[in-house]
Amino acid sequence: MFKEFREFIMRGNVLDLAVGVIIGTAFNAIVKSLVNDLIMPPIGLLLGRVDFSNLFIRLKMGDPSAPYATLADAQAAGAVTINYGLFVNTVVSFVITAFAVFLVIKTVNRFKRKEEAPPPVPTDKECPYCCNKIPIKATRCPHCTSQLET
Repeated sequence: MFKEFREFIMRGNVLDLAVGVIIGTAFNAIVKSLVNDLIMPPIGLLLGRVDFSNLFIRLKMGDPSAPYATLADAQAAGAVTINYGLFVNTVVSFVITAFAVFLVIKTVNRFKRKEEAPPPVPTDKECPYCCNKIPIKATRCPHCTSQLET
């Protein structure tokens, strides 16, 4: 059973998947930082110093029941909230990730198209009588002088 498990783990697809998950996790951290630290602060500044991560709708007061300045304050008080600011950050992260994956796939497809060049147009054919190669436009075989159908 251990041998079968080892063979399963060592398959190329499983290793490729493992590498993909690890790279994807690292890429997710980069995109999350890009969104939270570089993209959303200027957008929030343009919209009047809004911090998207602190945008929420309070559904039920917590204890103490006071206005909450941040989402962390509301959650610490036990208030029930809809965190639409975090959702906006997540959507922006998704769009950036999807665009990056699109660019990677587009690049890979471009390289594949170059590798899969169309087959060359034949320049010669075989004489049906003597089996020698002759130019494709020939009407008579230069080897056996047979008349060829065009």
